[in-house]
Amino acid sequence: MTEGGADYVARMEDVLDLYAEEPDPRRPRVCVDEHPYQLISEVRTPLPAAPGRPARYDYEYKREGTCNLFVVFQPETGWREVVVTDRRTTQDFAHLLKRLVDETFPDAEVIRLVTDNLNTHKIGSLYDTFPPAEARRIARKLEWHPTPVHGSWLNMVALELGLLLRQCLARRLATRALVQQECAAWAARRNAAHMTVEWKFTTPEARQK
Repeated sequence: MTEGGADYVARMEDVLDLYAEEPDPRRPRVCVDEHPYQLISEVRTPLPAAPGRPARYDYEYKREGTCNLFVVFQPETGWREVVVTDRRTTQDFAHLLKRLVDETFPDAEVIRLVTDNLNTHKIGSLYDTFPPAEARRIARKLEWHPTPVHGSWLNMVALELGLLLRQCLARRLATRALVQQECAAWAARRNAAHMTVEWKFTTPEARQK
């Protein structure tokens, strides 16, 4: 096996083994991903739906810039949150991690974090953003489980992100505030139903393949 292939397998098995463990409220498993979103406004007022006729939208539209979607997912509880930011920067990611540690899971001994290999998804983001002592305080509460390069499909939150884009954001939304509002409503509905992922791909199956 090549060095790159061995690294892929090692990271894959690490994530799969994490998914196979029994839930531990003191050590929550948290999957994080992000995605850019194009803000778009209407040039002309859409025609509302009527009996026998769907709503009609003009083909013209206006670009209003972009925003970034952070999606956080805890599979064992069926809880997710979408945080909308203006940009996708090291600092934005660091502040999300601080929020997870201090606000979302303040009583956790450690947060077992699954992310992909985006250049901002690294512990150094904390040190680029906060004073060293604060960065270290946050980092000590995080246990990192990165997916392999080109293996982001192993992150359960990728499934949630796909649903968010299809069910909620496949339309024209003009402002970051409106995107946040719609994403929050979508997440609240799924949280109320405790919708989660039934993950079936295991380490023994991966070795067979």
